[in-house]
Amino acid sequence: MEKIKLAYVLSLRNAAADSAGQCVEIKGKNQYMQSPLEYLSRTLNETPLGDTYSLETVIHDDDEDHSKDREKLEKYGFSRQPGKPWFFPPDMTVQGHHIDDLLFSIPSTYRRYSMASPERKSGKSSFEKSLSKKLVETGAEIIVLDGLLVILDEIVRPESPFHRKIFNIHPGITREESPYKRRGAYATLDALHGARGERVIDWETMETEPSPLISKTGASFHYVDNGIDSGEVLHDVLNTDIDPRDNIMELRWNNFNCSLFPALHQGLEELAKQRSQNYAMTSAG
Repeated sequence: MEKIKLAYVLSLRNAAADSAGQCVEIKGKNQYMQSPLEYLSRTLNETPLGDTYSLETVIHDDDEDHSKDREKLEKYGFSRQPGKPWFFPPDMTVQGHHIDDLLFSIPSTYRRYSMASPERKSGKSSFEKSLSKKLVETGAEIIVLDGLLVILDEIVRPESPFHRKIFNIHPGITREESPYKRRGAYATLDALHGARGERVIDWETMETEPSPLISKTGASFHYVDNGIDSGEVLHDVLNTDIDPRDNIMELRWNNFNCSLFPALHQGLEELAKQRSQNYAMTSAG
């Protein structure tokens, strides 16, 4: 079988919030904040996963003409620049390609408009069409989302050629029935409050109420539908112990290393195994 062509889609502004590619203070020590993309690149270079997958493109949706995006990426910029930090080491390659050469911008410019604006709806549709076009051009067979700060719709519908080919790696357990469920953008902070025996009932005011103590969290590799982290889970890992004294960066770093990186690796392994079994059954038939 030929290698599975992989596309990776992210929001750089989310990676910036994690201080990706930089050293951060974790419990009094400087620790390197490796991004999921850097972890995946090293995994493709150094493990048998690289014999199965080929990373074809890395797409980001950040909008250089959007003031909020410029503010969030002020420290990094929108591309590697002399004298500024960047998300990956300067010599980082993946399967023989420099990681920067794989970066491709498809800005989600519709976010400039208000929720009620007709331009927002048409702009979102245009964004997804541009994304789909790029994925077709690169021959992408599997798409991994990592911290993409927009909700996809048209491209994940049953009539789309990418239906059930798009997966998200999420820093929380997303199974509906799990007592550890942490969906959405506040998953890490939600888990931290849970370890303190409280639940946030209003994210604007940060009002909390007492709740049962939950001192573990994890990560899920799941199919993407048009909800918020609501797609079917392919694989998850629950292996992160939470210290209630942690700050959000400490928990984020710990959860990446203990649960999210393993969930990404094992999820891609499981996906490849399923595809291999399907291929074998088709060939036998």
